[in-house]
Amino acid sequence: MSGFALTARQSAAQAVLAGLAMWAMLFGGGRSGKTFLVLRAIILRALKAPGSRHLVVRHRFNHLKGSVILDTLPRVMSLCFPNVDYTLSKTDWYMTLPGGSEVWFAGLDDKHRTEKILGFEFATIYVNEASQVSWASVQVLLTRLAQRAVRVDGSLLPLRMWFDCNPPSKAHWSFKVFRQNVDPETGKPLPGERACVQMNPSDNAANLSPGYLDSLKSLSARMQRRFVDGEFADATPNALFDEADIDRWRVLDGAVPEFTRVIVAVDPSGSGDTDNADNDAIGIVVAGLGTDGNAYLIEDLTLKAGPATWGRIAVQAWQRHSADAIVAEMNFGGDMVRATIQTAAKALNVRPAFKKVTASRGKVQRAEPFSALYEQGKVRHVGVFVELEDELCAFSSAGYTGATSPNRADAAIWALAELFPALVGQREKKEFEMPEPAAHWMAA
Repeated sequence: MSGFALTARQSAAQAVLAGLAMWAMLFGGGRSGKTFLVLRAIILRALKAPGSRHLVVRHRFNHLKGSVILDTLPRVMSLCFPNVDYTLSKTDWYMTLPGGSEVWFAGLDDKHRTEKILGFEFATIYVNEASQVSWASVQVLLTRLAQRAVRVDGSLLPLRMWFDCNPPSKAHWSFKVFRQNVDPETGKPLPGERACVQMNPSDNAANLSPGYLDSLKSLSARMQRRFVDGEFADATPNALFDEADIDRWRVLDGAVPEFTRVIVAVDPSGSGDTDNADNDAIGIVVAGLGTDGNAYLIEDLTLKAGPATWGRIAVQAWQRHSADAIVAEMNFGGDMVRATIQTAAKALNVRPAFKKVTASRGKVQRAEPFSALYEQGKVRHVGVFVELEDELCAFSSAGYTGATSPNRADAAIWALAELFPALVGQREKKEFEMPEPAAHWMAA
């Protein structure tokens, strides 16, 4: 093994992984070395027990491939096992080590492949980003933790099930299992021994780029709590949107289907072109309905600006995404909103279809129908929209608890309402307006 050295916190975590607990979880902020450490421990186990088989699983295979197989794994092998020859099958996605041990990689989103892999038995199962994986899936995986593997010294390799995560809320099964030691479904105490270690980026400062930790200070309070401080959030009673659901279905590789419809949604406020620092932002969100039947949030263009600016931004988004229509909430400003879009379209010499919607119910009531869609993966975020997600996570059936007006979330809900009209039915008044002839728009 090379001269690679663990930090103090990583050494403590390694001691837990090498300990007696069958179940162990490393939780905490991002870039703390959790995944690196678990992969290193798996390779050590595989080398000690020739012919053993190990599984690394995540909710979505593309995320596993990009972040683990093609990124972290090569670094682990280069830094910790530079003299170990291995092969990686990019057809069946497993690595073979000296002695015939194998490490398999799977995503739970590929049912056919997962069922095939779960026909095997494993000595180690590692659930990467456990916050994205359901408790039901964990239970299925547990049935495959059954391989009888023998170490080179003749002793049996103990079975191990390992997890890592950036902590979600305390309502998640990972908190109940590892921090409360109770069954997530029944609330009864769990038998056996479980261990967990908190690891944060500050614990891995020696291996991070200069300035990285300082850059994290700009994150929102919610993001800092999870990705910097590595803390489980207090569970919001009756929360409509769960950050774990958003994470589970997030698209990070840009792989989206063709869109059958694209909507630019606008939630206006009273901002002017100057002196608008104290006004609410104008929510502008772009979303599309894929050929797979799922909705994708593509862009969040929310800003503080007057009509001349936000109108142009909305129309340019319509152009850029070849959108079907611009949808705007009309409770604030009435015909001013329509006139703003028309003026911007005239300046750009285009003719977007425009649809005005009028809110007859409160923000929470408008958002409620889409809560289940997020949980089911029918709504997916293409990338990370920190401010928008902060607003969504502040919605509960009892009200909105965010510090500022949820203009981003409101615009997103208007877009989703347009993409899934059956969910809202006639509960919101809607009026469709085709654009007036260009000649009329261009008239003085």
